[in-house]
Amino acid sequence: MGSKPLAILLFISILPLCFSLPLRQVSRLSFLNDLQGSKKGDNVKGISKLKNFFRRYGYLNHQINVTGHLIDHDADDTFDDRFESAVKTYQQYFHLNSTGSLNAETLSQLATPRCGNPDILNEATGRMLLENNNNDSSHDHYHQLSHAVPHYSFFPGRPRWPPTKYHLTYEFLPNTHADAKAPVTRAFATWARHTHFKFSLATNSRRADLKIGFYRGNHGDGYPFDGSGGTLAHAFTPTDGRVHFDSTEKWVVGAVRGRFDLETVALHEIGHLLGLGHSRVKNAIMYPTIESGSTKGLNADDIEGIEVLYNVPLP
Repeated sequence: MGSKPLAILLFISILPLCFSLPLRQVSRLSFLNDLQGSKKGDNVKGISKLKNFFRRYGYLNHQINVTGHLIDHDADDTFDDRFESAVKTYQQYFHLNSTGSLNAETLSQLATPRCGNPDILNEATGRMLLENNNNDSSHDHYHQLSHAVPHYSFFPGRPRWPPTKYHLTYEFLPNTHADAKAPVTRAFATWARHTHFKFSLATNSRRADLKIGFYRGNHGDGYPFDGSGGTLAHAFTPTDGRVHFDSTEKWVVGAVRGRFDLETVALHEIGHLLGLGHSRVKNAIMYPTIESGSTKGLNADDIEGIEVLYNVPLP
């Protein structure tokens, strides 16, 4: 994706199942409460916002007419065929019943904090999920088919660091709080133990390969943060090297209820910096979402993804 952020992690870029969704009191998602039970043929205020969400994360593509102009019908609140397909693809991706309607479990997933990088990065993945939808929407059928394809993913064109660039330096930008540096440094050390990469703090910040910063709202990269409890962070593909964390989030070290473990989110974003997209394995660090109060480490799926991407046997 070149200069575009890998859609994020996390965690980039969703809540306990109940009949009336509290949505973690996140006002930016309050419109989801009005969408519960919506299905094809409905016209409900707020669907256009969800269409924007699905476009951002790769589930709904822009349509172009024969003259090359953008078809703008996705800007309305109509629950049409294309939107139903997007809902089904989203449900398949997150291991939900592929009903095509906005049921409680789907809205709960939509409200889970996540990475800001996209989930669907190429047409092949989207086609595979849609074919699963058309064949059978049951969980059993999903699991049978999912074993036939990789769970990890790469960005279009498989951007990666060149063979001569396995020692990467990083710097913390001036807006980084002092207590954030240790958990991010530990995350780099974890990746180093499980890959052929080495990481070290840059002695000359102008030449650092990777740049870590904390921002809020619109911070100039075209991918604004949305406030507490939404998009937690996002990163850019090799060899851009930027990773941005939302400074309005309740960051902490360890599993603390109602807060997000910075080391876990950093592990996810570093995966993007190395060239990994999102994974559909729930236990993988590259899974797109994370619950507050939880921690996670690298999974075999994450490590295999790096090995395949770089074609290098890992330690």
